[in-house]
Amino acid sequence: MRTSMLSRLGGPARHAFFAILALLMAFPFYWMVTSALKTNDEIWASPPTLWPAAPLWGNFAAAWNEAPFARYMGNSILVAGSIVILQIFNSGMMAYALTHMKFRLKGVFSGVILFGYMVPATAVYLPSYLVLSELNLLNTYGGLILSNCVSVFAIFLIRQAFLQVSHELVEAGEVDGASHMRILWTVLVPVTRSSFAVMALITFIDHYNNYFWPMLITKDPALQLVSAGLRSFFVEGGAYGLKWPLIMAASAFTIAPLLLVFVLAQKTIMQSVNMTAGSSKG
Repeated sequence: MRTSMLSRLGGPARHAFFAILALLMAFPFYWMVTSALKTNDEIWASPPTLWPAAPLWGNFAAAWNEAPFARYMGNSILVAGSIVILQIFNSGMMAYALTHMKFRLKGVFSGVILFGYMVPATAVYLPSYLVLSELNLLNTYGGLILSNCVSVFAIFLIRQAFLQVSHELVEAGEVDGASHMRILWTVLVPVTRSSFAVMALITFIDHYNNYFWPMLITKDPALQLVSAGLRSFFVEGGAYGLKWPLIMAASAFTIAPLLLVFVLAQKTIMQSVNMTAGSSKG
């Protein structure tokens, strides 16, 4: 059997290869942060410099004070966090019904879910807008959250995770007299928590950075999320790109919550992977 190139490499060579890949992936973040410490002339200097001659740490404070970024980030964290919580409950219960419950038209319902996964999100913007308008949820936090509380992607992802769990565990819980809700949250969710962590990470990043849909259903500047706030800063405070150090500084501190969520989710994913590997060896 032909082995892959990575398998033929030794341990040190493999580590060096992945270290180079990690550096290449991290370089744009490094460039963003260092550009926040430069002047405009240094950013556009040729050849470019990897570190400013005199770091301007005050650019971060200046960017923070020129626009209400605390409000933008607070709105994004509130909306994205609420959506994650609702999608965990909704996708968990829906996936459980599709995998470990018996009811009529179950196959048809699964097909509808899979079909919905193929429908572009932009195709439902107009009907969703009309529904929110009828419910008087336009230009509100409720509209931002409730319009995204169900995700076909999240249901599909958790459904695939639940399919990997033996149905005997569910049957054992039913024999012990446990309800479906108890089996779901005390048996299936702990076993598949890595999939929930992945879903939560993807969902939080997606809705934290969401731009088009929030701009479509909200007009109040107080409800702007990070992406819309950065654009406003670029157009107004950033003077159409004339203040690139401040724009880079604003971009750098607005991604801090995403890095924190990534670190927390990564820890959960790796713990679950290690536990699964240990159980398979045992």
